[in-house]
Parts: sequence; C-alpha cells; structure tokens
Amino acid sequence: MWKIDRRTIENFDWLTLLCVLTICFVGILTIYSSTRPPLDEGEMPPFYVKQLIWVIISITVFFVFISFDYNKLKRFWIPLYIFGLILLIAVLFSGKTAMGAKRWINLGFFSFQPSEIFKILFVICLSAFLSEKKSPLTVIDTIKIFLLFACIPFFLIVKQPDLGTALLIITITFIMLIYKGLQLRVLVFTVFLFIVSLLFLWELLWEGLKEYQRNRLIAFMDPSVDPKGIGYNISQSVITIGSGGLFGKGFLEGTQGPLKFLPERHTDFIFPIFAEEWGFIGCLFLLSLYFTVFYRTFYTSLLAKDFFGKYLALGFTSVLLLYFFINLGMTLGIMPVVGIPLPFMSYGGTTLLANFIGIALVINVRMRRFELFYP
Repeated sequence: MWKIDRRTIENFDWLTLLCVLTICFVGILTIYSSTRPPLDEGEMPPFYVKQLIWVIISITVFFVFISFDYNKLKRFWIPLYIFGLILLIAVLFSGKTAMGAKRWINLGFFSFQPSEIFKILFVICLSAFLSEKKSPLTVIDTIKIFLLFACIPFFLIVKQPDLGTALLIITITFIMLIYKGLQLRVLVFTVFLFIVSLLFLWELLWEGLKEYQRNRLIAFMDPSVDPKGIGYNISQSVITIGSGGLFGKGFLEGTQGPLKFLPERHTDFIFPIFAEEWGFIGCLFLLSLYFTVFYRTFYTSLLAKDFFGKYLALGFTSVLLLYFFINLGMTLGIMPVVGIPLPFMSYGGTTLLANFIGIALVINVRMRRFELFYP
C-alpha cells in the first residue's frame, strides 16, 4: 500500500505554487485581453481557452512529479539524455515549419516543441552527472562536460533555428559548472577562450545567422534605424509599456493588443500588454510574484539533502531566471529579440508544461530534504 509521509506533506512549498498559479491566472487574463477583436468585431481566438486547458494539464502533471522521490530520476539520466537528443534530431527531419523555423513536431491532435522538453531533460541529466563528479572540476572535466552536454544540443537547436534556447543551454551549463566548483584558472581560461573565439569567429557567426536574426541584432543596436520595419517590434513594445503610466488603463482598456500594433502580443510580448493595462503598480505586483518564486527555488538548492537535489533546484531556477530577464529585457529594448517567452504567462502549452515540471521537481527536492534522517 502506498503511504504518504506526513513530514513530506508538511514541507510542501505552497507559497511557490500559489505564486505560480497566480501568474498563470494573470497570463490567461492578459492573453484574453490581447487577442480580443477590436470593438467586439469578429470572432474571439481560442488562445485563452487553450492556455487554460494547458494549465489544467500542467497542474495534473505537476502532482505526478512531486509524488515520487526525485532521486529515482538519477538512475536513468543516460537514457533520458539520449531520448532528448533523439527528439532534437527528429524535429530537424519531421518537424513542422512555422515562421521560418522548424521547432515543432505535429502529432495530429497537438504539436509540441522538443527543445522545451529537452530543457527539462538537460537539467536532470547534467545534475545527475555533476553530482557524481569530485570538486573542483579540472580542465579536462570542464571540456568533457561542455562537449557532451552543451555543444551537441547547442548545434542541434541552432539548426532549427532557435538561437535563444541554444544560448540558454550554454549559459545554464556554465552556471551549474560554477556552482559545482571550477578551479579559478579553469574559469579564467574558459572566459578568455570564449572572448577570443567570439572576436575571431564573429564574422563567421554573423554570416551563419538567418536574415531575421541579423535584423533583430541590428534593431537592438539601433531601433530607430527602421522603426516601421526591423525595429518595429521593439519600438511598439516600449511605446506600449510607457502608455500604461502609473496605474494603467484598466483591464480590457488597452489598445495596442486588440488593434494589433504589437506583434506576438500573446506570446513573446505579453508583458507590454499587461503593463499597458495595469501600469507600473501592476508590474511591481507581477515582479514580486516572480521574485518570490526565484528566491524560494534558489533557497531550495541550499536546503537540499544531496548534490543531485542542489543541482536540480539551481538548474531550474537558472532556466526560469534567464527566461524572465531575457523576455523583459527584449520587451524593454535592452536586449535583442530572441523569441523567449515569459514563464507561466506567455501563451504556449509545451513551455508551460515544461516549466511546471521544473517547479514540481524543485518542490520535490524541498519536500524530501529531511528523508535521510527518517527512521
């Protein structure tokens, strides 16, 4: 008979789950507002309904992933990693092309994004691998980890192309290596090698980018260079955020979304729509929810009973933090547009499900942090 230990339930992180669900609720409202037809004309797109369904599915999967000891995942990291790479390879051959990118696999009744699934598998596998290595890491260890865990998926994801997620994989690897404990000389050597490589390979990398990716970088450097063309997204995003003022225009009173001035208003640029309707005060409330989640997930990495749990919590905290800051950065015009959604808020089923699995595993680590001392 399956038995739930009372002390495990007592350590459940209700505050983090409450904050996440509140962000999801705000996201559904904003998706509804941003996609409604102007002047109540035309048919309402079902994006907010689909997002609500995905929230329900994600919550169900969430409780599945907190129901077992996270350490069981450690035994299967090799097949999980191979499965993740197979998904990334499969999308290159049989993926669905949309907006110039081949990032989705269509199963008929729904499509999913393999890179989002791989993001979860990647953190699990790298955490399992690092938990078995001695600290501090040597130069050889660092090179092996980058070649095995970072470089292979990086090039597979770049081929889709999905430069934002590919760079995310590299960044998370670097963060977790630092947390694990790099020798100072290894850290200095790695940073130096990266800077030198970037200087020498910049022209090659620039030529390898798609035209729309080069345009995004040009628009980031100078949005005014073509405000009605390549700089349009950033310019309209900044205008939308600024139009909210201190208290905002009010729910369903925003104009930039319904009138379609702002592209991708329910996905990558959902934050400006929220800022227009709820203003600076509303943004402070939303940011407080996010930072509560970040603080508690990072604190879980300090509380974890073992190294595997520490790296899991840190890895998923890093994913959410990077997604959050990159998305806000590009909507504010201080970072290039790279197609990174706002966690738990932007429209997208696979991303939402992946983020809920990540939060579930972090809370799983927190729930079982005393299990070694159970009688």
